[in-house]
Amino acid sequence: MPFVKIEPEKAASAIVHQVEQLILRGVLRPGERLPSERELATRFEVSRPTVRDALSTLEASDLVVTRPGSGAFVAQVLGSAFAPALVNLFSTHDEALFDYLSFRRDLEGMAAARAAEHANETDLEVIRSIFNRMEVAHEKRNPTEEAAIDAEFHLAIVEAAHNVVMLHMMRSMFEMLQAGVFYNRQLLFGKRSTRCHLLEQHRAIFDAIIAQNPDAARAAVEAHLTYIEGAMLQQSRDHRNENVAKQRLEHEKER
Repeated sequence: MPFVKIEPEKAASAIVHQVEQLILRGVLRPGERLPSERELATRFEVSRPTVRDALSTLEASDLVVTRPGSGAFVAQVLGSAFAPALVNLFSTHDEALFDYLSFRRDLEGMAAARAAEHANETDLEVIRSIFNRMEVAHEKRNPTEEAAIDAEFHLAIVEAAHNVVMLHMMRSMFEMLQAGVFYNRQLLFGKRSTRCHLLEQHRAIFDAIIAQNPDAARAAVEAHLTYIEGAMLQQSRDHRNENVAKQRLEHEKER
């Protein structure tokens, strides 16, 4: 009979390939803990030594890190997209902020148009669920929660565009945004005058994607990020004016 015995090495390679695909497609996220060796062996229907070999290969490729006593985790591969020195430059020069917003406006506009065109029902359900949580957080008036959900919403749209290069690039950009490299999103959501505007802008993006209208989705994202750019410019002017006012007050006290 023309059957060839399946070697454990081939089983391990198949596991490696599957985990690589899940990381590439953004299903497994940086820092996420993988199931235990025993659970993986059960899911893949292979022996634990085979799983161990696969994890060793993934670790050698810097895609997985093993922590004694804790298990295996997806490596923080996004951090390598920008050198620490460059990230520091981003955080200390205003022109990087506005270039960042311009970059997002272009790329996310494209992502939203692609999502409106290519998203499947599962993608739309994820986006719908996140937007519903955004509405609930808005009613609770919790800037921290709103800022976190905002990032989830935008990344879900990029995921629904089904372009893995775009996905990983935008995840890298959002990692820096969440770390406060470009601006403090919580301050933006903390302003009473902007909260309702932001929610309505997200609603416009959501409605356009659900309606599968690529042009409207792109326009809604572009309008949203243009608004944020204006808000950041105003925040910069307010900060400058406050400093000037403090200098005048200090000078007045010295007279």
